[in-house]
Amino acid sequence: MPNTLPFTIDFAGCPADPSSDRSALLDQTRQALDRLHGWQADGTLPLLNLPAARDDLAALAPVVARWRQEAGDVLVLGIGGSSLGAQALLELRDPADQGPRIHTPDNVDPVSFRRLIDGLDWTGTRLLAVSKSGGTVETVAQLLLILDRMEAAIGRDQTAARLVVIAEPGNSPLRQIANDYGVETFDHDPDVGGRFSVLSLVGLMPAMLGGVDAVAVREGAAAVLEQAFAGGDPTGIPAAMGAVVAAGLMRHHGVSQAVQFGYVDRLARFGEWWRQLVGESLGKQGIGLAPVFARGATDQHSQLQLYLDGPRDKLVTVIEPPAEQNPAWRIRPEAAARYGVDYLSGRSLGDLIAAEARATASSLIAEGRPTICMRLDAVDARTIGALMMNAMLETILLADLLAVDPFDQPAVEKGKILTREYLAALG
Repeated sequence: MPNTLPFTIDFAGCPADPSSDRSALLDQTRQALDRLHGWQADGTLPLLNLPAARDDLAALAPVVARWRQEAGDVLVLGIGGSSLGAQALLELRDPADQGPRIHTPDNVDPVSFRRLIDGLDWTGTRLLAVSKSGGTVETVAQLLLILDRMEAAIGRDQTAARLVVIAEPGNSPLRQIANDYGVETFDHDPDVGGRFSVLSLVGLMPAMLGGVDAVAVREGAAAVLEQAFAGGDPTGIPAAMGAVVAAGLMRHHGVSQAVQFGYVDRLARFGEWWRQLVGESLGKQGIGLAPVFARGATDQHSQLQLYLDGPRDKLVTVIEPPAEQNPAWRIRPEAAARYGVDYLSGRSLGDLIAAEARATASSLIAEGRPTICMRLDAVDARTIGALMMNAMLETILLADLLAVDPFDQPAVEKGKILTREYLAALG
């Protein structure tokens, strides 16, 4: 099957599993893909229908257009899956975009939160509060504090006119706040988990506010699903092959960590989003693949020594950047010669970072470290949509091979319950 995706993935740097076991894993993955295709057709897993949807984006358009024209700042209040995906998409924002500044305070450290909100002009600020359950304690706490500030500054009616809520239907705290203030509310699909919600309005409304092409994001995701569900050989489907390789390495080679070594700064937030996706989806019942994010070339000077010469428990995916897009900015040959760095003559930073990515991958492979090489055609909305769907599909397929449920997070829920109990005990 010809590759129609905006990236290519090479698994040659990973050791082969026993042929009988690899065959069994591929058969199981093929069955899982057929099952997922059926779930897409009958709507059982709404995540798989999001790439083709457009009506929900049209419903967001009036709010997005109004806020892009009126707002100087937008606060996106959310945490985890209600924030990380949006942050990843916003990294693709055009530096020349004239829309509002978008802030994603996804922690409740009081010092950093105060530093952010103390400098805001409430008249020009808009609030987007996002929580799947509508009861995420961090988001509710942030919103209540800001509402007090805004009301004191501009009054209740003007505060209400500046707030939008995204939460699943029900009588949750966020829904109660929205009803009390009479503000616009959009539904979070209860059947789309938070860490899988980036292709929904949870990720795409902030992206649209930043001028990112939401349709292109979904088109990239749709291309991944189209290829995956076309009925071809799983070895030609990146998400399927990624799941099979990871499962084999965990089973036969003692791999317990997955490292994403990305050589594109605009994908750093994507790495953080991926880290939550893998950690929460697979870490169950004593099973898991610990996700680690490394940033090239920076982490060549901090983590690479460990990956090359430390424990042989890591699968490393090196993400190579596309070709240099600004060939005019290059090092002058006479300057390179004068200072004894002739290898930099006529080179750009794009040349340098691409060479470093290739060198990292080659070094890892030479040391016998399991290595996957991903090469990007571009860094744009379609590409990140494809990368996100590929990661989600691969995680779901790997969960099937590991016999864990990728859609729950029981241990996290226990921590949330304890947090509420500790707060109540403060008196």
